[in-house]
Amino acid sequence: MDANISPYELRQAIRRGDFTTNTSGYAQGFVQGNLAIMPKEWANEFLQFCQLNPKPCPIVGMSASPGDYMINTLGKDIDIRTDIPKYRVYRDGQLTEEVADITSLWTDDMVAFVLGCSFSFEEALIADGLEVRNITEGVNVPMYRTNIECQSAGRFSGTTVVSMRPMKPKDAIRAIQICTRFPSVHGAPLHFGDPAEIGISDIATPDFGDAVTINPGEVPVFWACGVTPQVAIEAARPPLCITHSPGHMLVSDVPNSRLAIL
Repeated sequence: MDANISPYELRQAIRRGDFTTNTSGYAQGFVQGNLAIMPKEWANEFLQFCQLNPKPCPIVGMSASPGDYMINTLGKDIDIRTDIPKYRVYRDGQLTEEVADITSLWTDDMVAFVLGCSFSFEEALIADGLEVRNITEGVNVPMYRTNIECQSAGRFSGTTVVSMRPMKPKDAIRAIQICTRFPSVHGAPLHFGDPAEIGISDIATPDFGDAVTINPGEVPVFWACGVTPQVAIEAARPPLCITHSPGHMLVSDVPNSRLAIL
């Protein structure tokens, strides 16, 4: 599929089942989002968790009211039940299945949160001449659990998940400068260099996504990642919670440029 497909056309292809892979590099120029859906009873605590941890959990959209599955603030005809390539279903904090459609699981008390995604700032890195290895190699970005603690909110707690892109040190510094302009999609990296310092024991084995090549002279660069809420959900154990499958995002009609602050 053409990487320059419009967000609306991509969502329609996803809804039909014609697009089932990860969304990195597609609908270039537009904000992509992570997803977390849970019952109203849990939503206020999750909202507070996101507000206390804005780097990994920047909210870019949410249901206008419980049971509302159309996220009109993010684009035309967005149905949160059908317009993501793959969803993860958690019951009592345990991942039980991955599905392509959650219409049968939706209830009138559900609240959906859409969180900013690092795929959005990848465009800015590429535009500046920096390589984004996962796009070059055509794979999902590698993601890792870390020892970086999140601030707790009610029943939600956990450690930060990071995404990684290898770069030469001078390019890592430039990436920090670029991504500082995009706080709504994770902002500047949290760390670069020795993975062990943030609790990653094997850089070649991501916890989520796919491994990428790290060439001689490059260092791994780590950004806060929107998979972090999935770790918090595992700890909180809500009776039912639905997220995106890592790398399979909601693609909005919001231009990435609208999130830049400088």
